[in-house]
Amino acid sequence: MNPSRTARVPLALPVILLALASLTSACGDAGELRGAGPTAIAVSPARLWPELPAASSPAWDYGEAETETVKGVTAPGDDIHMIDPVAVVRAEIAAHPDMYTADNSPYAGTATGMAACGRTGGTGSGTGACPVLKAYYRDLTGDGRDDMALGFRLLPGNGTAVRVYTFQRHRLVQIMANDDAVTAVELAGRAVIIRSPSQIPGYEYRTQWTWDADQKAMLLTRDEFLRTGKPQRTPGPVPSSSASTR
Repeated sequence: MNPSRTARVPLALPVILLALASLTSACGDAGELRGAGPTAIAVSPARLWPELPAASSPAWDYGEAETETVKGVTAPGDDIHMIDPVAVVRAEIAAHPDMYTADNSPYAGTATGMAACGRTGGTGSGTGACPVLKAYYRDLTGDGRDDMALGFRLLPGNGTAVRVYTFQRHRLVQIMANDDAVTAVELAGRAVIIRSPSQIPGYEYRTQWTWDADQKAMLLTRDEFLRTGKPQRTPGPVPSSSASTR
């Protein structure tokens, strides 16, 4: 037997006992593991009406994968920062006279308001005469180049048009279009989130549009109806003095 190994055995025993004592005392620490309670039993989904024939077409058109080339608007080097947002909106108005300039078009006020654009402060918050809002830039398609998120008011109503544009093969292409009453618009990562008011107090609609490389468009990937807070209750009528004495 190796004498050096024999000498080390007694020295190792106190170390092991000390380690065991430390582990035992640690069980009473405040950071100990605790049970989270009973786990809910998973219930498999139950399919209703299995004999119902499958639908052959969607019930509503959400405009998924609909793109449109913007005619007459270009930029040197396909730099979308060089695009004039007002020119983009004017191109859409020219391409869709049924929506903006024809008789009884729903957004004739938008076309009329474009006359105020191009002046000092022509685009911005949308509170002025020009209906075009400030443009925002972010890489939403993942190609390393900025894309443009643009909005403009749909007059004479209270709707807002939300659009996203990118360059594809040296052409400016609209890859997302949504018209709605809008509470807020957010850019989160490579997604566009649109919040819209609900007729039910304390709730809102929230939709998310995300780039799809196969469709070359931003698709509606989430449609939610969410609670935003407690609804404000309208105070009831105050009883009259004569009623209180009954």
